[in-house]
Amino acid sequence: MTLRVLVATDAWHPQVNGVVRTLTSLERSARKIGAEISFLSPEGFPSFPVPTYPGLRLAIPNGRDIARRIEAARPHAIHIATEGPIGHSVRAYCLRRNLPFTTSYTTKFPEYIAARFLLPESWSYLFLRRFHAAARVTMASTSSLVQELRGRGFRRLSLWTRGVDTDLFDPDLAAELDLPRPIFMNVGRIAVEKNLEAFLALDLPGSKVVIGEGPQEAELRHRFPGVHFLGVRHGRDLAAHVAAADVFVFPSLTDTYGVVQLEALSCGVPVAAFPVTGPRDVIGGHDVGVLDEDLRTACLGALNVSRQACRTFALGRSWDTSARQFVRNVGHALIGESGRDRLSLAA
Repeated sequence: MTLRVLVATDAWHPQVNGVVRTLTSLERSARKIGAEISFLSPEGFPSFPVPTYPGLRLAIPNGRDIARRIEAARPHAIHIATEGPIGHSVRAYCLRRNLPFTTSYTTKFPEYIAARFLLPESWSYLFLRRFHAAARVTMASTSSLVQELRGRGFRRLSLWTRGVDTDLFDPDLAAELDLPRPIFMNVGRIAVEKNLEAFLALDLPGSKVVIGEGPQEAELRHRFPGVHFLGVRHGRDLAAHVAAADVFVFPSLTDTYGVVQLEALSCGVPVAAFPVTGPRDVIGGHDVGVLDEDLRTACLGALNVSRQACRTFALGRSWDTSARQFVRNVGHALIGESGRDRLSLAA
């Protein structure tokens, strides 16, 4: 029997971020192990713009349509990937009907909110802890994040790692960038929580390249006129540009994983980062990058890392492994502590 899992997510196309890439890759890889992933996304709901995130809109779901979409999908299991309006509506549906569900902790919103609005992190963590407390399993992407959340009072935590498309992110597809070498590159949302200033302010040889867009772009373009901002890139074009870099710089202090690190490594590009959650889990203990409290030291040290070692490392981190972990976690939730609980929607 094919296991049908409905994933509720506020993050969806055309957004370009790690959550969307993870869910898209999950759908593709889960088919190989007998699971069918469908999505309850913002598509079809009215939405409103988020002032601090140009281009981002949040859905305005209503309970009747949420129920209709869930019942039409007839899932064996429900997973809530985000804590936005969609996630809250689906959570409420499950609680009203006493249906087990799983969640995932994908974004450090408390740190993001504190960076933007100076709201104490403890308030946001209280809110998130309550949100996830009702889940049978809350999935986190790294062992250190599991430990961190456990220390903050989260319960029933399990690991769900990330992967990389090694066919797409291929060092042999590198673009020709007419820029002074070495090229230090960052890919991602240009926003204050990504800590890009820590990278752009460094005294480094060669060129600095930023791929992406976001609310801090105009400010950083003005402050750092020597940096090459290349806008958003997709698919093979993105992979070709990443493969052209000499070092991938990941200055974020708040990412729970950072799929872009694996994508860079798959292109044979070593990573330079701070020794924090995310980078520490992805490359810590492996000779595929440099972690240092001094980011400049990390950047210069990464120039000496073997590009072949980076590629070999990435080849062992597949989305298929990630999908198997996800399906196993969902299976544990279906069984439940009593061994008797099952979702009834698929009956």
